[in-house]
Amino acid sequence: MCSTCGCASRERKIEGDDHHHGHDHHHDHDHHDHHHDHESHGQTVIIHHHYYHQGDVHNHYHQYEPAPAENKSKKHKHKHKHKHIYQTAEASFKPAGEHHDLDYGHGEAGTHAPGISQKRMLQIEMDVLDKNNHLAEHNREDFNQKNILVLNLVSSPGSGKTTLLTETLLRLRDKINCAVIEGDQQTTNDAQRIRETGVPAIQVNTGKGCHLDAQMVHDATARLDLSDNSLLFIENVGNLVCPASFDLGERHKVAVLSVTEGEDKPLKYPHMFAAADIMLLNKIDLLPYLNFDVDACIANAKQVNPNIQVIQVSATRGEGMDAWLAWLETQLCA
Repeated sequence: MCSTCGCASRERKIEGDDHHHGHDHHHDHDHHDHHHDHESHGQTVIIHHHYYHQGDVHNHYHQYEPAPAENKSKKHKHKHKHKHIYQTAEASFKPAGEHHDLDYGHGEAGTHAPGISQKRMLQIEMDVLDKNNHLAEHNREDFNQKNILVLNLVSSPGSGKTTLLTETLLRLRDKINCAVIEGDQQTTNDAQRIRETGVPAIQVNTGKGCHLDAQMVHDATARLDLSDNSLLFIENVGNLVCPASFDLGERHKVAVLSVTEGEDKPLKYPHMFAAADIMLLNKIDLLPYLNFDVDACIANAKQVNPNIQVIQVSATRGEGMDAWLAWLETQLCA
C-alpha cells in the first residue's frame, strides 16, 4: 500500500498549477542537487521488480558508483552493473490450509513488500501517516473555524459517486454554499461535470498516486476560497484500500457501495468500511436485475463497523435521496 511505498508523492497536479511535478529517471545526475537515500558499500542501489505470469520475480539491480568527494557538484556517468536474481512463488509465505491460499496481511505491518522487513515497513507507514495526520489536523482546525462541513466520499471506481454527487448538489445549491474537490489520477472530467451544476470545483490529479492526502486538500481549498458555513465534498480517487488510511481533515468518511459490486465488499475491504461513518448503498434501481442480497450486505458492513449508518439510494431515480439529504442537514446543524 502507498503508506509504506510512498507511491507517486511527486506526481500530483492541481488545477491552476503551471507545472506538472513528475518524475523522470535519468542516468546523468547532478549531485549538487540530488541525494541518494539508500547506499550499499558506498554505492547507490536501485531495485526494479518485474512480475511475470508464471509466478517468477525478476529483481533488477542497478548499482551506481559515487562521485569523488571533490567533484560532487559535477555531473558524472554511472557505472552500470546488473545482477539477476530469480525467486519463485515457492519462496513466498504460505499459510497452513487445505488450498494453500496466500495471505500477506498477517505480519505486524499488515502488508508486504519484497526486500523490506515488517518492522521497517511499519516504521515507514508510521512516518508517512504521522506527517499526513499533522497536516489533516491543520485542515480540520481551519474548517472548524469557518464552520465548514467536510465529507470525504470514498468508493470503488464506477460506484456512481459523481452522479450521486451531482444529483445532491442540484438539490442543495440553492440552500447552502457548496464546493467540491475532485480526485482522479488523470483528466478533469469529473470536475467539469460538477461545475455544470453551477457549484465550484477543483480537480486534483494524483498521477500514479491512488488517493488524496491532506496536503492536496490544503492546496485545493486555497484555490476554492471557501465561505463560512458551507459544505465541502471531497470525492476521493476510486479505491477501497489506501484512502481508508489517509485523514484529509474531514468530519466524516462516506462510503458509496454500488449493488453491482457484490454484498461481500465490506468484508473484502474492511478497513474502508470500518473508517466510514455512513454507507450509501447506491444503484438500488438495478436490484430487480441482480442477484444481490441487501440484508446480507448491510449485515456485512455492520460486522466490520457496528456503528455504520446505511442509506439505500438511487441517484438516477431519486429513491432514498430525501433520507440522504436529511442526514446532511443533521450534520450541518450539529
